[in-house]
Amino acid sequence: MTDTGLPGTIRACLFDLDGVVTRTAVVHQAAWKEMFDAFLRERDGEGFRPFTSTDYERHVDGRPRADGVRAFLASRGIDLPEGDPDDPPGARTVHGLGNRKNTALLHRIRTDGVEAYDGTLRYLRTVRAAGLGTAIVSSSANCRDVLRAIRAEDLFDVRVDAGTAAARGLAGKPAPDTFVAAARDLGVTPAEAAVFEDALAGMEAGRAGGFGYVVGVDRTGHRDALYAHGADLVVRDLAELAGSPP
Repeated sequence: MTDTGLPGTIRACLFDLDGVVTRTAVVHQAAWKEMFDAFLRERDGEGFRPFTSTDYERHVDGRPRADGVRAFLASRGIDLPEGDPDDPPGARTVHGLGNRKNTALLHRIRTDGVEAYDGTLRYLRTVRAAGLGTAIVSSSANCRDVLRAIRAEDLFDVRVDAGTAAARGLAGKPAPDTFVAAARDLGVTPAEAAVFEDALAGMEAGRAGGFGYVVGVDRTGHRDALYAHGADLVVRDLAELAGSPP
């Protein structure tokens, strides 16, 4: 292992955004719950079965927005029309629900702001000082705005986000496509890249893509699940990899 805590064969680091770089995973989960509970209440009345943290972890976390909507609805046996990406938030379509969730998310971000994990920012500077390439790989359509809000855009050589995936026709996590694209953009093979993720879908993407090292970041106490889904190592904070406190 090097001073970065990574195997010496690693030449690039690929980071998820929400829950790894920023404290927005909780905000995303709250926005998903707000949207799905409102939809289910409208559909089933006050006896509806609420959206839970388990639903978030199994069906939504780490996936592109529309994929998360589809996966959760399928888990409840609910079939909705796809609609169009520009459907209004009130539309009872897959894209309409996704846009309703994004509206709730942006409201929460504007109200509460965005915070970065200091340990991750320190670790990013460590790996860059060691000469490793860095990429942000996120299913969020708001990735660039969030990076700008925390003044971290210059810490990444490459950005692969929802816009990139749509433009290139890349499948979202748990498929490895976005991580593979980021590695290629950095001029390395997947075997020469490390993936840093907090979502189970991200672990599966790292394993499926044959990446050289997959690091799970356990912010919510699901260490065993991260290992089960493909992590080579699980840490509470990335600062641990460089031997510093969180």
